[in-house]
Amino acid sequence: MRNQLQIKKKRNSYVRELKDIIRGICGGCLFGVPLIYTMEVWWIGSAANPATLLTIISITFILLFWLNRTEGFRKRSRSINRSYETLAETIEAMAIGLICSAFLLLILQELTIETALSESVGKIVYESVPFSIGVCLANQLLGDSRNGKSTNSGSVNRSQDEDALNATLSDLGATLVGAIVIAFNIAPTDEIPMLAAATSEFWLLVLMATSLLISYALVFESGFSDQQKRREQKGIFQKPISETMACYIVSLGAAALMLLFFQKLSLSDPLMMWLEYTLLLGLPATIGGAAGRLAI
Repeated sequence: MRNQLQIKKKRNSYVRELKDIIRGICGGCLFGVPLIYTMEVWWIGSAANPATLLTIISITFILLFWLNRTEGFRKRSRSINRSYETLAETIEAMAIGLICSAFLLLILQELTIETALSESVGKIVYESVPFSIGVCLANQLLGDSRNGKSTNSGSVNRSQDEDALNATLSDLGATLVGAIVIAFNIAPTDEIPMLAAATSEFWLLVLMATSLLISYALVFESGFSDQQKRREQKGIFQKPISETMACYIVSLGAAALMLLFFQKLSLSDPLMMWLEYTLLLGLPATIGGAAGRLAI
């Protein structure tokens, strides 16, 4: 019996750790993805020397340590080793930021096998800064229901007898608004055509899977808002998988319309070009759409 309790406690600790990491990744993506689509950051990172990179890492570490003293992405304990916990969380936040930025740069083919090591390191370090800050601000960005704090009072107070159609339209509308807010500043830039020129069908599939995974994790696994309430919500697409898929389609539609609005696409362009541009802008649009659903 005692062994079973120990096993259960250990399993719960692993689950809690995984939830914390997911929350950190989601916060980092929400904060850092817009900058991952900025070519000036790629160029600056490519040309940075080791001394500059070391300075950036040091300054970022100090900033993250200060941010983690106030909040962080974990549930705070009352341990007497508070400084040690903050230090460990800061190291984790930097690691998550570096891994996320490297992974997304790889998906977008800004990092390849042919990329020089010094150039790769520079890009990753520069792009990791907003990701790491987003990790530390994860709970502050959208709230943490485990602590009984939620910025999602509108969702909590939603009328229980709201019909399925209104619930679905509310979520789709929030997805559309969130997608536009996050992706609107990226759509008119030249980054999307540049990335499309370097991408392939394989990486577009990986990008789609990543977009769906981040959207699902943000809304249903990260611990932001009252996620149990979302799972119990009634609506046409209100199951986690179907809601994620439906909102991804809405986000892609918003991305395509923004590209058309800013004349990055025209009706005479080939279908493959439409697909590449839309899927590339779809990543930030999907993250924005997920954040929009959490905000209602």
